[in-house]
Amino acid sequence: MPQHVPSSLRTASSRGAGPHPAGSPSPRRIVFLAHRDLGNPAAGGSELLVDRLADGLTGLGHQVTLLCGGPAAYGAFRDYRVVSAGGQTAHYLRARSAFARQVGDCDLLVEVCNGMPYLAPLWHHGPTLCLVNHVHTELWRMRLRGPLAPAAHVGRRLEQWALSGAQRRNLLVAVSPSTADALHALGVDPARVRLVPNGVEEPGPRADRSAEPLFLAMGRLVEYKRIDLLLRLWERVRPVTGGRLVIVGDGPEGPRLRRLAGPGVEFTGHVSEAEKHRLLCEAWLLLHPSAVEGWGLVVTEAAARGTPAVGFDVPGVRDSVEDGVTGLLAHGESSFAAAWCTLALSTHRRELMGKAAEGRAAGFRWARTVRQFEAVAAEAVRGHGPGAGTPGGRGS
Repeated sequence: MPQHVPSSLRTASSRGAGPHPAGSPSPRRIVFLAHRDLGNPAAGGSELLVDRLADGLTGLGHQVTLLCGGPAAYGAFRDYRVVSAGGQTAHYLRARSAFARQVGDCDLLVEVCNGMPYLAPLWHHGPTLCLVNHVHTELWRMRLRGPLAPAAHVGRRLEQWALSGAQRRNLLVAVSPSTADALHALGVDPARVRLVPNGVEEPGPRADRSAEPLFLAMGRLVEYKRIDLLLRLWERVRPVTGGRLVIVGDGPEGPRLRRLAGPGVEFTGHVSEAEKHRLLCEAWLLLHPSAVEGWGLVVTEAAARGTPAVGFDVPGVRDSVEDGVTGLLAHGESSFAAAWCTLALSTHRRELMGKAAEGRAAGFRWARTVRQFEAVAAEAVRGHGPGAGTPGGRGS
């Protein structure tokens, strides 16, 4: 079923679409404060989103800087400026001094909060906007276990306070209704949340679908993506469907997952954009067993090539997959395996879902995402200052 979106979020998400509105703000200096940049070997969907926003805003005349943790990829292939604030962990502590030293000032600071916050509102007194891909509530426990369990508790509490407390006077951008719901559950006023879904590139010329069953999983090989679960299910599915399971991506889980892999499994590591496009076109299904997502960008990338997805009914994935229309959502491991086999064995149903997925993906383009974000950025600037009340002109 399609995800219900509160009226306040629907209104916010429609702002900025279409031509640049008359009387819109002049180009301003915008700084993104984020964990990584797109050139980082560990980059994922969050980094791609920030890159597309920064590049798109630059194209609209804004002066954009990305202040991030290292290693940062400097190069002429980007039109916006990239500045490193230090090491992967240390930059959280150095963000304030790096901002003062290497940026100096801006008209809007966008804090990208993906778990560990920068607490920018405590040290930056100009307009601030918080961009949230997904709330890490359960991920803290998944990533920090055993002796590190106390740190998981601290991280969870810090994230909650940062989003509901430190950002209490600012607008927050959520990339999906699931993320907006999670923010509300943490105590964030829904009136301060704006929905700006991820976009996708125009896919270009289509490669032919594979003649033999080809199932694709794509993303960072990290624990919460649950590729190990997929490998277990493959042992049950393969005797029914045959074919290949291709896993694209790198990450810390890679060596362990390769040891777990049985017959018919291929690991490609990182691939080029051209190879990624080819695989998304050739695949019969995208398999996305992640425990949580902000949006599940690869689901929309696959959909743009007419490839339906099978995932779990979890935050983010339930937003990017329209259950029963553009793919199937499972409620357990056996349900996932059954959905996988069902679509693999039914060419007609798979093709109908692929066409529906392609049609839905056409409504998500990066140009629209950038326009929506630009409108929220302008609202954040207008709402800042003495007597402004709650951002967006609503009373506090």
